[in-house]
Amino acid sequence: MADNPHLFEYAANPGQAQVAYERLGEGLRPEHTHLFDRIINNPHSCQRLGAILGFSSTLADILIVHPQLLSALEDDIDTPYAPHISAVEAQDETEYVDALRLAYYRRLITIASHDLTQEKPIDGVYDISRMLAGLAGEVLQHALTGAQHWLPEASKVEFSIIAMGKTGAQELNYISDVDVIYIAEPATKDVTEADTVRIGTAITAWMTRAVSARGQIPPLWELDANLRPEGKNGPMVRTLASHQAYYERWAQPWEFQALLKARPIAGNQDLGQRYLDFVTPLVWSVANHEGFVDEVRRMRERVLSQIPRAKADRQLKLGAGGLRDIEFTIQLLQLVHGRTDQSVRAPGTIEAINQLSEAGYIGREAGHKLDRHYRFLRTLEHRIQLQRLRRTHDVPAVEHLQAIATTLGMNAVELESRWQEIRRDVRQLHTAIFYHPLLPSLASLDPDNVVLDEHAARERLAAIGFKNTDLALRNISALTTGLSRTATIQRHVLPAMLGWMAEAVEPDHGLNAFCDVSQRLGTTSWYMRLLRDSALVAPRLAHVLATSRYVARLLPSLPDAITWLDDDQQLCPQSRNELDTELAALVSRRKTASDKALAGRYLRRREMLRMALGQTLNLVSLPDVHRALSDASDIAITAALNGALSETNQHARHCVIAMGSLGGREVGYASDADLLFVYAPHPGVDDETAFREAQHVASQTLQLLKVAGREPAVEADTKLRPEGKQGAITRSLSSYQTYYQRWAQTWEQQALLRARYCAGDEELAQQWLESINPIRYPELGLTDEQVRDIQMLKIRMERERLPRGADPTRHLKLGRGGMTDVEWTIQLCQLQHAGQQGELRSQSTLRALTAAVETGIIADDDAQILQDSWMTAHTIRDLNVLATGKSGSALELVPDDPALLQLFAALEGKPPSASHEIAESYLRSSRRARAVMEKYFYGEDNE
Repeated sequence: MADNPHLFEYAANPGQAQVAYERLGEGLRPEHTHLFDRIINNPHSCQRLGAILGFSSTLADILIVHPQLLSALEDDIDTPYAPHISAVEAQDETEYVDALRLAYYRRLITIASHDLTQEKPIDGVYDISRMLAGLAGEVLQHALTGAQHWLPEASKVEFSIIAMGKTGAQELNYISDVDVIYIAEPATKDVTEADTVRIGTAITAWMTRAVSARGQIPPLWELDANLRPEGKNGPMVRTLASHQAYYERWAQPWEFQALLKARPIAGNQDLGQRYLDFVTPLVWSVANHEGFVDEVRRMRERVLSQIPRAKADRQLKLGAGGLRDIEFTIQLLQLVHGRTDQSVRAPGTIEAINQLSEAGYIGREAGHKLDRHYRFLRTLEHRIQLQRLRRTHDVPAVEHLQAIATTLGMNAVELESRWQEIRRDVRQLHTAIFYHPLLPSLASLDPDNVVLDEHAARERLAAIGFKNTDLALRNISALTTGLSRTATIQRHVLPAMLGWMAEAVEPDHGLNAFCDVSQRLGTTSWYMRLLRDSALVAPRLAHVLATSRYVARLLPSLPDAITWLDDDQQLCPQSRNELDTELAALVSRRKTASDKALAGRYLRRREMLRMALGQTLNLVSLPDVHRALSDASDIAITAALNGALSETNQHARHCVIAMGSLGGREVGYASDADLLFVYAPHPGVDDETAFREAQHVASQTLQLLKVAGREPAVEADTKLRPEGKQGAITRSLSSYQTYYQRWAQTWEQQALLRARYCAGDEELAQQWLESINPIRYPELGLTDEQVRDIQMLKIRMERERLPRGADPTRHLKLGRGGMTDVEWTIQLCQLQHAGQQGELRSQSTLRALTAAVETGIIADDDAQILQDSWMTAHTIRDLNVLATGKSGSALELVPDDPALLQLFAALEGKPPSASHEIAESYLRSSRRARAVMEKYFYGEDNE
């Protein structure tokens, strides 16, 4: 016998192949010599022989013991799924079983030799699995034929075998339990149900012995009927009616999940089809069961928890990132979406992945990865089992992986690395999809709600809280009509979105805004992917749009901001340095002053939306919101000033000083910007020239802040400048110094407490601030007359500026115990003591209040009362904006409208029942704050 060079071409272990080849040759009987020579002298069949001998020790042993099976190496795989076991002929049962088993191994050798000589085994694993499932089906059919022949009473029943699990899905392994369910029906009316079950049980016992019992020819695989009704405790065989009664009354959700892969595989096909006809509707309604998704998730977690710790990291099937992660993920998606979409009901995992991806339920990229990863893991599983034909899913240690790796065209280290990489990727995909919040929401919806058909839609929408059902239906139609992928994904996402919106206070407004955003983004792929795949975006988007009219109005103009909802960090304030850098980049690309200013106003609008989203989702604190909005205003003013300067010869240095709430960095969504303009001539420039330029710069800056455009205006005010409206809009540094030293009134000293640098020449601003420090922080404090001036001004303000008819207890700014009460109390302390106590020199109300406590000026308990009232007032004013999207004087009032207060509660993350507490809490805290204010501001003893 001459060696053939083709023998070791596909041998993963040439040494093993050589030894097996010699054993095969030594044990040949004369009648097999010609067949052996024919195999060896044919390059194609010789390659296949070497592949078997050099990899699968068990199949090699079978060939050595039964060399007649060598002819299997000459057989072609004519069709992928038709193993073609020939009719089995025998004189007795033992001979029949042996012949059947040899026929099985013959076809298995053909399949395995074809598999091991494929150029791209991972691509071909789907066909291999289908062939193995087809082979199992033929074995079962022949085993049933044998039972019906050798059992005298077998003809009295009609018998059908339902394949389950991998066999049913036609994705079988080389060595795996073959999961089955047995059905028997009387063949004639005179056969009782008891006899039917008895005879059927005898048939299953005969088949089990034929396939799985020890014998001269090795057993094939275990026949597992544990998925039958009642599992191990139930009868092995049931009639069709008995099955139906069980599934309709007693079956658990996991049993229907298993039935997803049910398929008649042998026996009476009509009986098998009738079984499928009644279980199929039950399978596709199981997701309606309360808590179904959570139960499936818990079942997967139980499987993981039961893996021995020592094996968990090498478990290919059940471990994290293994086959079960993909299979559970795909089955859960099928059971949720397959209720109404018959295009995603394929029993096979690979086919189901592609169906779900095509239908838009998972992204194309995720679908492609799941497909490739599943093929790889199944191929690795096949190789591990094929080596010794053992039912195992433990991946050998890397030092024992070389033979397997060789059959896959890589070395052991490469195979280990790729497997670990795929495990991580599968686990991430499984976690993102399997635990997606859309799934419980969709599963809990009635199928009519899922498909959103118009029949009875008005009643359903009205029942869950929509008021304008006609408009809601038009919006739904606009979003879901058509065959595009976008419309498909909208049909998938929208039912859950409607459910989340219905949980909010204003679902109608939410749906309107969602429609606006979706139409603005059109077919933008990232938007629909984000809604479908992110665990956070869809529920958060539904909540903010149906809770905040301010967000609902602003978001359609900045739809890219939806990406922030997927990352909490993106909803936190950006630093001033980050904004400055971005502004510089934007301004550098713009030519005109107007465009430069609009760049800054764009950044302000964007940051206002960022904070509105963060505050609506309760992710940012009130002080953080105020600082961010103040920085955003500074950026807009900086851009406007730069635009104005770009049109001048710059004969002077210019800066802008922030005053009022902007100076204190306590800006709200609807706050004005109080500003002062300062200039200083460059050396050699006469005062008149510099003044004219400064006038132009200041007026142009103000104009650029409000000029019509796509960005909202910044309402700027210069009324706090020297001489008020009668004074020049800008002054030189020296002019300010002269004015404040000679003419400053007490109210102007008080206003200067909040002055800080805002924009322009920072060195000039610092010089200006140093020049006014003695004015706002008088070394000896205030005289009694100055204190009385402030007190009288406060009294006059309460009388004259409070809107006519306004309830003074409900006005957030000017009312009793409101923001002004708190701020003036603290500012009086600063004017009296900051000249000696440097800690009090802060533009921030809360920081100055903290310093007043630390220096012993205000008692800790009193300070807490002032802070609570001030914070509550600011919160309500912000909630007014977020809830209504409006501006104006109404924002300064504590509302008494129950619907509006419910929005406030939702914005604060409180239940609707807590809405009345918002107004009551403010009235209570402001009343106490007024008492503290009178104590410190007027010196009254309220004991």
